[in-house]
Amino acid sequence: MSPRKSRFSNPFLFTPLPVTIITSLIYAGLIVGLLLVHLVIPSAPTNPTPVKGVNTTEAWRDLQELTNGYRPYNSRRNDEVRDWLLRRIAAILDHNNVGYSTEGLQVSTSRPYTRAGGYTHSWNATTSPVVIFNDMVSNVSFSSGGVATSSGQDKKPGTSVYFEGTNIIVYVRGSEDDEGDWWKATPFQARKMKAKGGVLINAHYDSVSTGFGASDDGIGVVTILQLIKHFTTSGNKPKKGIVTLLNNGEEDFLNGARAYTQHPISQFAHTFLNLEGAGAGGRATLFRSTDTEVTKAYAKSRYPFGTVISGDGFKRGLVRSQTDYIVFNGVLGLRGLDVAFMEPRARYHTDQDDIRHASIDSLWHMLSAALATVESLSSDTGSTFDGKIDKRQRATGKVNSGEGTDGVWFDVFGVAMAVFRLKTLYALSLTLLVATPLILLVVGLSLHRKKKMYLFSIKAYQHSSPDDDPISLKGLRGFTRYPVAFVLASAAVIGLAFLITKANPEIIYSSQYAVWSMMLTAWLAVAWFVLSGADFVRPSALHRAYSLLWMYIGGWVVLLAVTVAQDRLKIAGGYFMMFYFAGIFLALLISFLEFFALPTKPDYAAHTTGDDEHGVPDSPRPGSSASARRLASSADEISGVEEDQENPEHDEATETTSLLQGDRNTTFANYTRKGRHSHEESPEHHAVEDIPKSRAYGEEQAWSESLPRWTWLLQFIILAPIVIILVGQVGLLLTSAMYQTGADGSSEFLVYIAIAIFSILILAPLGPFLHRFTYHIPTFFFLIFVGTLIYNMVAFPFSANNRLKVYFIQTVDLETGLNQVSLTGIDGYIKDIVRTLPSASGQLINCTKDDRGKAGLTKCSWKGLAPHVVQDHISSGVPPELGYGDWLHYNISKTEGKNEARFQLSGRDTRACKLVFHAPISNFSVVGAGTDERFEKVPKSGSSEIRLWSREWERPWQVDVQWSVGEGKSEAEQGIDGNVVCLWSDNNYSGVIPALDEVRRFAPDWVAVTKLADGLVEGKKSFMV
Repeated sequence: MSPRKSRFSNPFLFTPLPVTIITSLIYAGLIVGLLLVHLVIPSAPTNPTPVKGVNTTEAWRDLQELTNGYRPYNSRRNDEVRDWLLRRIAAILDHNNVGYSTEGLQVSTSRPYTRAGGYTHSWNATTSPVVIFNDMVSNVSFSSGGVATSSGQDKKPGTSVYFEGTNIIVYVRGSEDDEGDWWKATPFQARKMKAKGGVLINAHYDSVSTGFGASDDGIGVVTILQLIKHFTTSGNKPKKGIVTLLNNGEEDFLNGARAYTQHPISQFAHTFLNLEGAGAGGRATLFRSTDTEVTKAYAKSRYPFGTVISGDGFKRGLVRSQTDYIVFNGVLGLRGLDVAFMEPRARYHTDQDDIRHASIDSLWHMLSAALATVESLSSDTGSTFDGKIDKRQRATGKVNSGEGTDGVWFDVFGVAMAVFRLKTLYALSLTLLVATPLILLVVGLSLHRKKKMYLFSIKAYQHSSPDDDPISLKGLRGFTRYPVAFVLASAAVIGLAFLITKANPEIIYSSQYAVWSMMLTAWLAVAWFVLSGADFVRPSALHRAYSLLWMYIGGWVVLLAVTVAQDRLKIAGGYFMMFYFAGIFLALLISFLEFFALPTKPDYAAHTTGDDEHGVPDSPRPGSSASARRLASSADEISGVEEDQENPEHDEATETTSLLQGDRNTTFANYTRKGRHSHEESPEHHAVEDIPKSRAYGEEQAWSESLPRWTWLLQFIILAPIVIILVGQVGLLLTSAMYQTGADGSSEFLVYIAIAIFSILILAPLGPFLHRFTYHIPTFFFLIFVGTLIYNMVAFPFSANNRLKVYFIQTVDLETGLNQVSLTGIDGYIKDIVRTLPSASGQLINCTKDDRGKAGLTKCSWKGLAPHVVQDHISSGVPPELGYGDWLHYNISKTEGKNEARFQLSGRDTRACKLVFHAPISNFSVVGAGTDERFEKVPKSGSSEIRLWSREWERPWQVDVQWSVGEGKSEAEQGIDGNVVCLWSDNNYSGVIPALDEVRRFAPDWVAVTKLADGLVEGKKSFMV
């Protein structure tokens, strides 16, 4: 055989070149695949009507119309959009030749919902296949719970809200629904109806005052318009009825969804799909799901995307923002899904959330997912989403949607979704924790009985220890190198997290992949240096087995913690550790099974001493003065040059060649030893005979020559790909959700430490094989590490495409005429931004930590340009304090002898005001408002403010307020003080809020401005009762 033919006869040997090439290609291919799925949105079909009753071109035109201005609840544009939506829905139904009726809700304003009687209403409606509910009556009073104090014992006062809804509800009757206006039925009659178990699809048509809302939530709105069109197209009638809700007021406190709960049809649907935007573009992600069964409906979409770990983030309170999901699930008891855009966060709630930065591909991704989900849910005519009505449900007003099972779900490269029960994950995790140690113990005992357990074996004897000299097995060599390398490499990347947080913490904002590259290359370079150095000094054939054993021990401990979290906390986000651990176990099991190919330790001892029955010449004991060992080139490189001249008839050696046939060429290093017999026969010449060469690689233990040389590849394929796919997916989603949240006041260190941890998890499977790498790849990665480290340390973190968000608000004292403009942002940048504004030039800028609105950020304030939110509010020559005073009017009348007062207030050119109290109130009610016992109007800790929202402009409110008696005082002695405030949020015309115009005009191009609170301008007057 020629040397070249032998050298390339097996490309899968555990030698440097195959290991380096194969592992690098697999890692590179999978990581590139994950990045493509994460960054590239599936293209929308070229055919504008890919599904009967759906038109993507029409949807895109609707989005252009919808985003042609800011549309917060407290703006005239919001009313225009609402009217346009009603006309658009009517046009769709007319186009489909579908009969419909439009109904105005006439709910009693005294008791729209009671535990005893349910809803009270008066209807005059007609039967039709589609009903448009033009809800201009529903109102709701509710509160947010108080926030815990730093001590954790008490709570700060909460916030109370009174809101008047302007929702648009479209009911598409299902083929299995009752005929007629069944929603008019009394609660007793409704229980006999078969109209139940419908599907709710929700999106909000309002936007923030500083964003056009293309992704938040314009795409959701036009998706609903297309769903209405699809399900009213001939041949597409659903089996279960569909309710589409276009709610108004989500951005201010999830107000619209809460107002929907006051509508009788809110008791119809049992499942829901909420369409949202927490970013601006990209893929629509499955944020969270109530249960396994409803998730299976979403899994039928063509391009599912998401992982259950995001749902765990909401469940554990790690995600501070909320969506309408919590109202539909928490208040109504529906089972459903939260699908939303999640990045880039820098465009969220800014003027870059517009049609220019949206895409028809993103629109199609959400629309196609919604279509598949709703079709599946509306086609389910079984009892999956039905449950028994009990007294507890009737008392809370929740629907009988049944009980789902906690689920685990994650997408696979964005084309399929795995969905199974949390109980299944728990059972599998528990099985692995219990069964795998027993399996390894059984295999280990079997190896021990056969005298083939070379792990932890220091020496061996041919017969028994009293009769023989020991033969060194070097079985402990390589035992500690993997944990040492792992600890050092992990310490390096964790140290980098601290370093970047200290030196340039915001670099993640625009360069998350530079940070990823730095972390990955640092870990790999350090680990390779330690492992290859140890292998050079003390080569060991046991490195793979010991590395996997250490990984198994660490993985077992982590899986134990994950399993406890699954059982006690219902946390499913650690699902990848189950697969991770299973891969480690199988790879380690293969290493154990490899030992069965070795000779027994006595046989090896006999062979080494030369007393074996095959007549191999005796060799001196390793370590004796007569022994000498020479490292030879790998047989793969010199095969054919050192052929056995004495036994030319022997076949070429293979992986299964006996240890005793050591004279054959192998892929591992050959050894020569001084022959003891030849020395005795020719003492005068001190001749050295050629002893059969060991087939072990390099200077690894000679007994390892019989180990299979291809099983490493099987181990790597079992271990690495599943880890890269699952861990890489979770890492990318987490960092994409977090990397631009520093502008919101979140800690950047958490992002860096998350990237460090996921870098470790992704690369850890390389540890058992990394010592075989050639120097080329690690050297290249080291250079990448140096370059990215320097870049991450010194680069400016923001750009025109990744703008730093700053938060704007202007407050006006309507009694003194003084106004104050404030920008809130990251300390170190916000002061420089303010200095660029002409109105702030030469002023003393007051900068303090924002402890209320955006904790962790700095708020800088100065005397700003006067707002013009009220038309013709100041006549020429009139002092500002007199002109501003006309913006808001109020009157207070206190009840004699009680801690109770009636506030009458109204504002000009606004429909949003609030009462702010310096001491918490205990109760309130708005005259003419309905009541709902499901909502607590004031939390137990009291409320520090009451937010008032009206559907009518300049509407006067009458609010009755009660407050508690202070210690040592009577009701007659106890007063209350605070501020009456009105809000202005309409930012559609230049010159209305000059201070905001100035920020947009003069701030650097890497700055984006967004709202700090519900109002862009707040005018206040103080009061004391």
